[in-house]
Amino acid sequence: MSLKSIFLRDFVIVHEMDLNLSGGFTVLTGETGAGKSILIDALQLALGARADAGVVREGAPRCEISAEFDSPSDLAQRLEQGGFEATDSLLLRRTIDAQGKSRAWINGSAATAAQLRDIAGQLVDIHGQHAWQSLTRPDAVRGLLDSYAAVSTELLSRRWQAWREAQKTLTEARNAQDSLQRERERLAWQIGELDKLAPGGDEWGELNAQHGRLSNAQALRDAVQSAVDFLQESDSNAAALLGRAISSLQNQEHIEPEFKGLIEVLDSALAQVEDAVHSLHGYARHAELEPQRLAELDGRLALWVSLARRYKRSPAELPHLLASWQSELQKLDEAANLVQFEKNERQAHAAYLEEAQRISQSRRQAAPLLAQAISQAMQGLGMQGGKFEVAFTSLEQPAQHGLEQPEFLVAAHSGSTPRPVGKVASGGELSRIALAIAVTTSQLGQAQTLIFDEVDSGVGGAVAETVGRLMKQLGKDRQVMAVTHLPQVAACADQHLVVAKHTKKGNTLSTVAHVNGEQRVAEIARMLGGERLSGTTLAHAKEMLGH
Repeated sequence: MSLKSIFLRDFVIVHEMDLNLSGGFTVLTGETGAGKSILIDALQLALGARADAGVVREGAPRCEISAEFDSPSDLAQRLEQGGFEATDSLLLRRTIDAQGKSRAWINGSAATAAQLRDIAGQLVDIHGQHAWQSLTRPDAVRGLLDSYAAVSTELLSRRWQAWREAQKTLTEARNAQDSLQRERERLAWQIGELDKLAPGGDEWGELNAQHGRLSNAQALRDAVQSAVDFLQESDSNAAALLGRAISSLQNQEHIEPEFKGLIEVLDSALAQVEDAVHSLHGYARHAELEPQRLAELDGRLALWVSLARRYKRSPAELPHLLASWQSELQKLDEAANLVQFEKNERQAHAAYLEEAQRISQSRRQAAPLLAQAISQAMQGLGMQGGKFEVAFTSLEQPAQHGLEQPEFLVAAHSGSTPRPVGKVASGGELSRIALAIAVTTSQLGQAQTLIFDEVDSGVGGAVAETVGRLMKQLGKDRQVMAVTHLPQVAACADQHLVVAKHTKKGNTLSTVAHVNGEQRVAEIARMLGGERLSGTTLAHAKEMLGH
């Protein structure tokens, strides 16, 4: 089984209810207006359905709903990824206050309604009393057939999106060709201007350094000569003075030993002076006046400055500007390459078609098998000779879900022509067709709990017994719950819950209770003959339960 218990507080007309559930086939019965569908509505809220303040019992600040399930093993990874504890039991809890504000929890950790809905499909599958209406919606029809065919359209959807993106890119590239060409021409001309300069990355700094030296060459030569004079060639040069100082200390070294260290320092200073003089002589030999080279530098610096002003940049930014324009031009050249974009679009289209055709084949192979199974189920539901078909209409344009749209056609009786489900006139027939589909496809989903909410509307007599037997059979493999008004269906249940409404201190309240034995006989009898129980209806009820 899957749904273990459900707890309600201040929900609609329920003050407080704590209900334990079992496996097999369970029915919920009660008088009209007693609130048989309240449990279904509450369970849907616990599974993430949209909430509003109208579900809060009048006068209460908030309502609370808790539903405990046996946690499917394949749900553990998804729970852990969402940050929830994965245990053997799964507790979903939700509150809605009088202002309509909703809060939710999964195993005690705060959750969103979207997270509840994300796991709902693996827990419960609900078939409502108007289930036939979904059979007129293209997406529902396609989804049911795909489930039966074990088809996933996830890859197809991704390939369709990739194809659409490739189409969009190609269209934009075609529309932008004129503007792209103008932009390319502008960039190419600007790049040509800067290419004449061919600015090196560090050239601006080097040019300024060379220009500074050449334009001040004579001053530099004069400074070198003056330094040599002071250090070595003038009458009172530094080298001569250092030599005299050393001699003076050496003459007294035999008296004062400390002079030895000072003499070593002065010797080192003299050696450094001589090295400096040597280097200055070398600089003087190479520091020649180069008026021609200076003129060349003046011209190149002027070109740098001129281009920098034209493009409103500093001269040092020109190398980077040239590189950025070259990169932009390369991108524009790529954008103008329609051949590549057309190739990409063709490849994406071919990939989409390959997957779409594979899915189409799977759908068309599964369609007759599904139709046969539902047709067979219809025979047992009082529609002898009825026929169910799946027709396909090719789409004018390929879509995200494929190349065709399936449609369900029904012939309610032998000899009649199959027509779209939505055009079948009888409400009872619609309910039985929906029930046949629900029973046939009930094993497709992952959910371990199936709920049928008055899907047997418009059914009676021997057909009602068939419905009850079908649900009981389903209950052998999965947990089945049904809200019903048919005693034939209720008599087939493994567990029987009765919903009752009563007034307490002026407030209308609804309760749910398990019934067994004579209580169950009385409820089946009430469903057969109304509130006034007779010996005949009680006997009939016992007979139905005995069968």
